Amino acid sequence: MNELAYTIVIPARYASSRFPGKPLHLLNGKPMILHTVARARESAAESVVVATDDERIFSVCADAGVDVQMTDREHPSGTDRIAEVARSRHWQHDRLIVGLQGDEPATPAHHLDMLAANLERVRDADMATLCMPIEDMQDYRDVNRVKVVRDSRDMALYFSRASIPVRRDLSTAAGAAVDSFPASFLHIGLYAYRCGYLLNYHALQACALEQEEQLEQLRVLFHGGRIHVGQVEPSRARGIDHPDDVSVLEPVLASHFQSP
Repeated sequence: MNELAYTIVIPARYASSRFPGKPLHLLNGKPMILHTVARARESAAESVVVATDDERIFSVCADAGVDVQMTDREHPSGTDRIAEVARSRHWQHDRLIVGLQGDEPATPAHHLDMLAANLERVRDADMATLCMPIEDMQDYRDVNRVKVVRDSRDMALYFSRASIPVRRDLSTAAGAAVDSFPASFLHIGLYAYRCGYLLNYHALQACALEQEEQLEQLRVLFHGGRIHVGQVEPSRARGIDHPDDVSVLEPVLASHFQSP
């Protein structure tokens, strides 16, 4: 795996309805974006680039010696922002790119390496992502925690904010408790792309499913793209969507990772 060449691009925008200025928020005294860069640098990636729309984020990264690029403010998604970096740098179509969101400062480096390796191995996949088993009912029911169902080859069948799969009748699951739930998986919002597919992503029209669920990966499935979903062990690591998440992540960063 260490011999696999791939690039990490970290999209980081300043605006956020739930957490404005999130990439620059201090976690244990360091800007969030620098924690995320540190996770990327712990991987086997040959290069790491931050793609931002804000001069303040650009300055923090540049001052820390990070390769950073200004991108269009109007991009509707992180995928579009990553594609601009790939296009402007004239990367070859066979390059493997892993997108690590700027608000994922506790992502284990081996997850990034695994993601790139999975995409390299599964030749008919256009993209790759990860999931982990759901362990409690709160996550199973939480609409902010995205779920995924897969086929026999670990290709995504569907992603949803709803609780999927649903056990229709408890009598079909012998011995199942009334408050139990079927084997189900949380989606981990990391993606690996083949550069050629990424550069064509902007031409795919948004679909109703994507707009209803607010999940851009549904656009890929709707247009016939294949997404491989690898499985990792359950982890406390999660992204930061809201200021309340900060108090949960700071102890994780302090105990599991070195300071950037």
